[in-house]
Amino acid sequence: MKRISFITVVLVVFLFSCEKNIDKPASQEQMTLAAKQNKDHGHLKQSKTFSSEVVVSWLNMQLQMVKVPMPAGTAGQATDRCQAYCGIALYESVVPGMPAYQSLSGQLTDFPEMPSTEPGKAYHWAASANAALAEMNRRLFPATAIANKTAMTNLENSFQATYSTETDDATLQRSIAFGKEVATRVYNWAATDGTTNINPPYVPPVGPGLWIPTSTSPIVNPYAYQLRLLVPGSADNTTLEPPPAFSTVPGSPFYNMVKEVYDARVNITPEQKALADYFKDVPGYTPGGTYLALMTQLLDITKPTLDMAALDYVKIGLATRDASIVLFTNKYRFNLIRPVTYIRAYIDPSWSSYIPTPNHPEFPSGHSTSGGAILTMMSKIFGEDFHITLHTYDYLNYPSRSYTSFTQMSNDISDSRFYSGLHYRATLVKSTEQGKKVAENILSKVKFMK
Repeated sequence: MKRISFITVVLVVFLFSCEKNIDKPASQEQMTLAAKQNKDHGHLKQSKTFSSEVVVSWLNMQLQMVKVPMPAGTAGQATDRCQAYCGIALYESVVPGMPAYQSLSGQLTDFPEMPSTEPGKAYHWAASANAALAEMNRRLFPATAIANKTAMTNLENSFQATYSTETDDATLQRSIAFGKEVATRVYNWAATDGTTNINPPYVPPVGPGLWIPTSTSPIVNPYAYQLRLLVPGSADNTTLEPPPAFSTVPGSPFYNMVKEVYDARVNITPEQKALADYFKDVPGYTPGGTYLALMTQLLDITKPTLDMAALDYVKIGLATRDASIVLFTNKYRFNLIRPVTYIRAYIDPSWSSYIPTPNHPEFPSGHSTSGGAILTMMSKIFGEDFHITLHTYDYLNYPSRSYTSFTQMSNDISDSRFYSGLHYRATLVKSTEQGKKVAENILSKVKFMK
């Protein structure tokens, strides 16, 4: 009986004590401490809670930097390579805030481990993205105009000032440091991709049907085969069916292929000239600027959240870079003669292409392979039947161009090179398919989701 009484007393005291604790309001000091712990621990906001404004703003900054004219030596940094590495850095700077997605470490060729976030600490992912993109663009455009360098600094600082009103200083600085460290690791990895290889001057092979340089300007990208593909296997099954056997005999498949280009140039219409002018890149933007402007406009129209903008950017960047390497590697594998060289030698010595012929071999077509890859990737992201009116060259007073699908746009981009007198029809068809395969390979081999 005594034992029971003791237990009863203990229970009464315990319940009374609990009741007192429940009724007692928390002190201001306790509430402040709890708020601090809640702020410091856990990724309170995922990447999807932020807008893609910072991404679009940095894309517009890049468009400004790739306008022609540019300082010597910067054009190669301004398109496929820049987009790929900026996209990777952006994605890696925000993917820890995307619970269903994973880093690309271990998936891209020789890609290093990315920095880890501090366990249980909050991050402002837009600030991380801003820091990563600022760092990458400074490093990738070292020779850009002073005005552009100032603009980059101002853009970075403007976003930082905004973000400082959205989170505490410790979270902001932690996020900035994370973004910069991601960019540093991505850039150091990029520096080993073969771009800086020292090679002897390229001497084209000589023979019937082989490419002969069309200008005294430097030969473009002859050592592309030394460049590192970002995605292992992105070139799988992209081997091209060879062009017809070279022949100068009228009526032969090769002769007829060239004659088609000759006739189209002779009979070119104002509409065909406008198409050729719109997608010629220069003057306007450096090669590839068309796709950078398109991606900027697509993100501006769709206004995805930060996580999806980063995912879109990295996918398009991977397709852009690997398609470029695949196409230039093949150009110097086939070394096919350009229409202007053949036509002047065997059909009409006074003939000229509508657009100046670039100084690299004809097969495959850069516009078609890149377009096939990039527009296929965009189709997978935004949907094939996407309606868009391009305003890429409004600043040059070019009329805008409207499309109801990415395939329609791809066909126009390819046709522009035919009417320009730069490529054979068969080349354009095969090149587009090659680019599509690169994009499909990337999507099948890289696992973005966990």
